[in-house]
Order: sequence, then structure tokens, then C-alpha cells
Amino acid sequence: MATPAAEEIKNPHVEPLTQRNAWKALQAHSEKIRDLHLRTLFADDPKRGERMTLEAAGLFLDYSKNRITDETLRLLVELAQESGLKQRIEAMYRGDKINITEKRAVLHIALRAPKGASILVDGENVVPQVHEVLDKMTAFANRIRSGQWTGHSGKPIKNVVNIGIGGSDLGPVMAYEALRHFSDRDMTFRFVSNVDGTDFAEAVHDLDAEETLFIVSSKTFTTLETMTNAHTARTWLLEKIGGHQSSVAKHFVAVSTNAAEVSKFGIDTANMFGFWDWVGGRYSMDSAIGLSTMLAIGPENFQKMLEGFHEIDEHFRTAPFERNLPALLGLLTVWYINFFDAHTVAILPYDQYLKRFPAYLQQLTMESNGKHVTLDGNRVNYATCPIYWGEPGTNGQHSFYQLIHQGTRLIPCDFITFYRTVNNLGRHHDMLIANVFAQTEALAFGKTPEQVKAEGTPDWLVPHRVFEGNRPSNTILADELTPKMLGKLVALYEHSVFTQGTIWQVNSFDQWGVELGKALAQRIIPELESKTEPELKHDSSTNNLIRRYRKSKG
Repeated sequence: MATPAAEEIKNPHVEPLTQRNAWKALQAHSEKIRDLHLRTLFADDPKRGERMTLEAAGLFLDYSKNRITDETLRLLVELAQESGLKQRIEAMYRGDKINITEKRAVLHIALRAPKGASILVDGENVVPQVHEVLDKMTAFANRIRSGQWTGHSGKPIKNVVNIGIGGSDLGPVMAYEALRHFSDRDMTFRFVSNVDGTDFAEAVHDLDAEETLFIVSSKTFTTLETMTNAHTARTWLLEKIGGHQSSVAKHFVAVSTNAAEVSKFGIDTANMFGFWDWVGGRYSMDSAIGLSTMLAIGPENFQKMLEGFHEIDEHFRTAPFERNLPALLGLLTVWYINFFDAHTVAILPYDQYLKRFPAYLQQLTMESNGKHVTLDGNRVNYATCPIYWGEPGTNGQHSFYQLIHQGTRLIPCDFITFYRTVNNLGRHHDMLIANVFAQTEALAFGKTPEQVKAEGTPDWLVPHRVFEGNRPSNTILADELTPKMLGKLVALYEHSVFTQGTIWQVNSFDQWGVELGKALAQRIIPELESKTEPELKHDSSTNNLIRRYRKSKG
């Protein structure tokens, strides 16, 4: 039964997904063109590669190498309209509580709204609050980067260690790696997320404690992994500098909303940077969670990144769906997942700086849309989120591309690359770009048995060297990987995820799936550490594993 909150954001006239006219039409259409090869599509339309492109906000998308026709696009746009995508976008931008299970607004768009904008939550404009935090971050970053802020012994900060997990780690790590060219090379940045002690030990192994600042990122300041690492960091610091508890305040700051716990830890709440419950963790890299990013690249570059986010936000909000970059990417994903039985999507950035971008997108996509019930609480009877994965090119070409080219699974691919590189070393960039274009061409058109035979290949070897082709891909091109461009790329995928979630009628903004394992771990920890034999009430497998581990500890 739908909750009152669900009724607030539902469109009562919208039918269940599989009953919509456009869905049924897409089913019939997909059967009609299922065996249509990209070779034929390009042969029949010599201008296809020029026509099926889209340019907006400094991003160029070539989607011509998808297994689609003009009719496919028309029907996908109809599906978006029947699904109430426009109304759903408007509800998000209005500050409606579209995260119905937690009764929260979803306003990561407010994090990059310019001063003077108005975005309301419960009747209050939150944009001034956002800029108040940004101004506080800027002042702090300037003090650290200039050497004005010093540690307990008077030394300036040279090392920054971000402690967080999930969205409090993946975004900052990805952004630091992506924008390393713009970072202060006199400073060292490390990131700790795993509760495995090795993560912390290696992060601080060669650091001078007197020059080290820890950023502890946890909204509640109670997250198990983050606070375990934070307490270990505090112990490490005090042992290294021989300082009093009061020295913690010179080497720790917090990104949190829990002032009581922050103060209890020993951090001056004047150095606590807040955010809001309308910011989901995986959508938070441009909030105070991005403090390490601002320390690395500086406030001006951080502001440019926010401008990039905002430019795509406005494009998504205003552009018609057939000319809307995020909407089109999202609809193409729905096309392959629901009508071609694709199970995964490969994200293939041809830029070494984006080496953590696929990992970042894994949380953004799969934590958002990895759901099996609709907004009404009914179980879905269709596939939802695919598995997202990938590695930077050309590395991936020598590992998993074999599967994409000649395997039995259809794997849609997004290739991301740039016209220019900040590291222009002779022929490197031309060779990199040549590989992008070659891979998309090979995936689309393959190599026929006749072509293989014409090369003088023995008959027995021909089947092994045939490439079926008809493997779909998007190519995303942009000028250069800058802070502004990174903001655009992240926002592009954020809104693509939103589009998919709207079509599938799922809540893209909660993550109850991460809770059960965490709760059980809290129960098992004392059973592992107990000095006396605990009474175990798990299943036989879990009980046996606990006993074996306890025995190994002696």
C-alpha cells in the first residue's frame, strides 16, 4: 500500500511500467530490430555518424554506434514522458521530499547553485546555508595552504589524511586523482576508508605526525569503520608527538552534523563543517565532504568544479529529452537492460587521471538503483540497475576487452576521452585517441568471416578470428580534464541515474541494502572479542566460522 509520502510524489495517472504504451511499443520494436546490425544501419544512412550526435555544455556525445533507430529514440522519449520524468525533475528542483522512505528532499543540485539562487526545503531557502559552509571551507583551506594553520609543534600542515567511507571516501579519492594536475604538489594527500588496519597503517607509514591533518568525515560521527579509523588516528598522533589530548584540535577537523560527538572526540566544533540530510552520501563530493579536494586544488578550482556541476544541472532541467545528455544516456541504459537483457555497463575513461572514476560510478549507480521494489513498495517484474565496472584505457584493452568483443554477453560501453591532455608527451595522446576510435569501430562493425579469409587465414582458424560486431557504445568527448569538466562529468552521470530510477519507479536516494550486514557485524564483534565462550545463535555456518576464528586467536 502506498504511503502518504509516496502519494505526494507519484503521478496518479502513470501506469505500472510494463503497462505503459511506450513500454509495450518498445517491446514490439525491439523484437523487430533485434537482429539489425550496425553495419546495415550505417550503410543505409551514410550521415548517421554525424546525425546521431549531441553537443551541450562543453560535452560531445556520439551515440550513433548504438543499436537504435530514430523510432527507438522516439519511443524512449515517449517512455520518459509517460513515466513523468519532467514532473519528477521539477519535484526534485522544488525541494519536494522525493526520497520517500526517509522523507527527505534530494538537493545535491543546491550544493552548486550560485549565490542568489533560491531552492526551498520546508519553505526555507537553503542556498545561503550552502554558501556559508563554502565560505567557511574556503577560509580554512586558505589558512592550511598558506601555512598559517600550524600543528601542535608549530609546523605547517604538509599532509592531509581523509578518513571516511562510501560517499565520504569514493568522491574525494576520485576527485583528487582526477585533478592531481591542479593539486598543490608540496602537500601529500592520503585516503583511509577500510576498517582493515592495513589501510590506515600504509596511509600514515611515511608521514610526519607534526605536519599531518586528519579530516574525519561522518555525518553522525558514529559510522563504525570511520570512527574506528579516527580513534586509531588519534592514538597514532598522540603517540608520535607525545602531546596532550588538547593537541588533537590542531590536527583534526570534522565533516559532520553531530557537534556533541565531534567535541567529545577532541575536535573544536569551530572546525566542524556541516552538511544536510537532503544530501545523500554518494551525491556529496561537492559538499563539505569535498574539503580534502578544496585543500588539494584550492578554493578557486573547487568553485570552477561547482560551476561545471551547475551547468549540467541546468541543461538537464531545461533541455528537451531528445537533446538532453543525461536523459539520453539514462534512456539508452534502460533500452539495453530491459529490452536486450544486458546485465552490465562498462565505463572506459581514456585518461589516466580518471582511473578511479569507474569505482566512483559503481556506488553512484548501484547504490542508487540497485532496488527490487517500486516507490509503492511492490516488487518489480523487470530488471533494474546493471553492474557498472571498468578501467582506464588502454589498460583494459589487454585484460577484459576480449570479453566485450567476442564474449557471449552484450556489454554496452561508455568511452570517455579528451581532445587535449595536460601532459603532452610527443605521440602519446594521438595514440591514446586512436585507440578510443579504433575500439568503438571494432565493437560496432567487427570483422566478418569473409574479411578474415581474405587475409589468408586458414579455414580452421577463421571462427576464432571473427568479430561479430554489433556491440554498442557511446563516445563522450570534451576539451580537457579540468575541475569544471570533472563537475560536468559527475553531474552527467548523476542525472542519468535519476532518469533510470524514474523509469524503473525506484527510490534512487535511499540505501537500506547496506544496513543489514552492518547491524549483524555489530552483533558479531563482541562474540569475536569475548574472553569467555559466547552463546552463538547464528546459522551453523556463521557459528562455525566464529569458533574457528576465535580458536585461531588462542
